[in-house]
Amino acid sequence: MPARHAGLAHLKVSQTLERDNPKWVQGLDRALVFVALLGPIATIPQIVKIFFEKNAQGLSLISWSIFLALSVPWIVYGFVHREKPIFFAYIFYFFTNLLVVIGIMLYS
Repeated sequence: MPARHAGLAHLKVSQTLERDNPKWVQGLDRALVFVALLGPIATIPQIVKIFFEKNAQGLSLISWSIFLALSVPWIVYGFVHREKPIFFAYIFYFFTNLLVVIGIMLYS
């Protein structure tokens, strides 16, 4: 399928799901909003530890930089496809990962 049609197929499936939205899909949508918040929140203790203890020993700048960089395409994807849970989760991931990277650079 050509790239320009792939987006249309996604839109068509999305519109069908919205129209014929069974209760389990509504529950899944609500659960994903929770997961979209919970994932990045799990990084907050790491951020607190780095900045309060002023110590980033044992953390990999390369790994956290990759996590940071990989959140960018997901932000774009969520925006382009109007997938709010993906968009907002990865915006939140971007900023939490950015804080970890900054902390590693400051305190390693």
